[in-house]
Amino acid sequence: MPTTSVQIPTPDGHADAFAAFPDGGERHPGVLLYMDAFGMRPVLEEMARELAGHGYYVLVPNVYYRHGPGPVVELPAHIGEDVRPAIIERLMPFMLAHTTERVLRDADAYLAFLTARPEVAAGPVAVTGYCMGGLWAMRTATAHPDRVAAVAVFHPGFLVTDAPDSPHRHFDALTAHVHVGLSENDMPPEDIGELNRALDAAGVGYTTEIYPGTVHGFTMTDTDAFSAPGLRRHWDRLIPLLDGALADG
Repeated sequence: MPTTSVQIPTPDGHADAFAAFPDGGERHPGVLLYMDAFGMRPVLEEMARELAGHGYYVLVPNVYYRHGPGPVVELPAHIGEDVRPAIIERLMPFMLAHTTERVLRDADAYLAFLTARPEVAAGPVAVTGYCMGGLWAMRTATAHPDRVAAVAVFHPGFLVTDAPDSPHRHFDALTAHVHVGLSENDMPPEDIGELNRALDAAGVGYTTEIYPGTVHGFTMTDTDAFSAPGLRRHWDRLIPLLDGALADG
């Protein structure tokens, strides 16, 4: 399966990224995949390859590119709970620097690059994201309702907050089909209720689901949070969502 490293031009420089896509020289629907908080590393490349194997061109940008090529901090092969707090502390300045304004500016650049690739079919694309990437994916989908036909987020953070720019306050702009895959400790019941009410009001097709027996980060095989059943359920939800939303592409 072809894979490549690419450079995405943005108003603030070039974002390094990983892309995976099927063999054969045909054009395929595009998927923008947002990394989790830990950033670029082999597990994300593996996920991109898996998704590409289902017939998609998958683009995984280094969201922290303003601070250097990914990974922006040294990461162990396995991110155990013993080292996780120290890694998050090192990454926190990069997460805080990635403001809503920067998310939206980057999203414009990522989508422009993705849809211009010769390997990508004409038509809408999908966006998926993990952990903090779920927040960035939702912001991308609400900012580009004419271009994003499906958005799936897994163990996401900060979808429902008290802030004026909380993602759920902007769901009225959504047109995409939505799946929200939650761990058992991602969101309190009252926030899930608020999330569902906002999606109901948007009038879009959606599912929100708590994946049993999981904790935050359950899709990531290189962490202590990993759940094999949770990852399988993630693929069982993600692939049909993309196939249904992007079939015409």
